Amino acid sequence: MIYLDNSATTKPCPEAVGAMTKALTESWGNPSALYNFGIDTAHQLRDARIAVAKAMGAEYDRVFFTSGGTEADNWAIYGTVKRMSKRGRHIITTAIEHHAILNCMKDLEAQGFDVTYLQPDCFGNISLTSLRDALRKDTILVSIMMVNNEAGSVMPIDKMAKLTHRICPNAIFHTDAVQGFLKVPFSAKTLGADLISVSSHKVHGPKGCGALYISPRLKSFPPLLLGGGQENGYRSGTEATPAIFGFAAACSAGAATFREDIQREKVLLSGLVEKLSGLEGVVINGAHEAPHILSLSIPGVPTQNSINILQDAGICVSAGSACAKGHRSHVLEAMGTAPEVMDGSFRVSLCRDTTQEELNALVQVIRQNILPRR
Repeated sequence: MIYLDNSATTKPCPEAVGAMTKALTESWGNPSALYNFGIDTAHQLRDARIAVAKAMGAEYDRVFFTSGGTEADNWAIYGTVKRMSKRGRHIITTAIEHHAILNCMKDLEAQGFDVTYLQPDCFGNISLTSLRDALRKDTILVSIMMVNNEAGSVMPIDKMAKLTHRICPNAIFHTDAVQGFLKVPFSAKTLGADLISVSSHKVHGPKGCGALYISPRLKSFPPLLLGGGQENGYRSGTEATPAIFGFAAACSAGAATFREDIQREKVLLSGLVEKLSGLEGVVINGAHEAPHILSLSIPGVPTQNSINILQDAGICVSAGSACAKGHRSHVLEAMGTAPEVMDGSFRVSLCRDTTQEELNALVQVIRQNILPRR
């Protein structure tokens, strides 16, 4: 199998599998227990938090574990609203966010909040000018993703956060960094975002784990879950130590080779774009600025047809959200992509394990089996 759907999920790395196996067979104690077996697990939990924080460039005591990126996004949005709704009811996001953000916004609009959706250009980029023009005195939250999961566009989050805080000092800035973490360089300490969401299974860790970074600027933030006071009182419930330890191990492994990995992925992606651009009938969508995401289209060939042909050849790619429940991609629609291009679009996403031979095989199948005969 040639797996090219790494923006959906990644294969857990050996380090993560080893850490989870140990947690399930040896270090399975409750970190809240007051005997040595539990205390030892609590020490390992602290080490895991430090490892994830180091990979994020964050203060270790400002990283709080969640069940994944969606939960982290929901906590960031609803926590901000609970904290800030007395100051205002205006929120800014983009039209190309993940549905973990967009569906929260729909819910808040139904509750009477005013949500501004910033529109992208044809490459999937959001401009600083559009953000500046949207900011208002009653703006309480700005939530903009770091890397778009379909277009591969990379947002200037540091500049956006700085602009937000300059014009609206009390507003909270959140970024969904699920597709940016260990893919594009950033440090939570200096990025300027108040809240940052990340996910384990996008970085070769296990599913069921993620984290929310809460900046020291937010001296208090509404808890997600009430109970026994775990996660410093922010998210109660016995910690999912196998998933957390696997996440931490994946972060340490990924951070150790981060620079080399993204440079290699950039070279592979650039070469793939060059080869596909040379094929008549292939359209490249979006900015593909991130080193691992490429949206392409074969107008005239329905998305599902391309996916089925590639699957028969042992290659896994994604429709993104292009065919989700029969709807076109909201990202490509917002970019103004032509209908026939949207209807033939699919996404290829790389990881540090992707090889040149695998991408060569992809190009060959597209050329020989998918492109309409001229």
